[in-house]
Amino acid sequence: YPRSSRPGHMMIEESIGTAAIAELERRGHAVEKAPAWTVGRLTAAERGDDGLLRAAATPRLMQAYAAGR
Repeated sequence: YPRSSRPGHMMIEESIGTAAIAELERRGHAVEKAPAWTVGRLTAAERGDDGLLRAAATPRLMQAYAAGR
């Protein structure tokens, strides 16, 4: 809080490279480009079709955790 959910949205640093960004867009991702080293403290989680919860947190900047139940 006060963050909102944006399903299908992806913010990615331009330093990943134009080829990678173009491929993500080609695959249908709604990509928002950000300058290098500006995206931090991100977490992501998904529950797969098999019911397994997968999560990740960035090691940059402050502490970040990914957890679920």
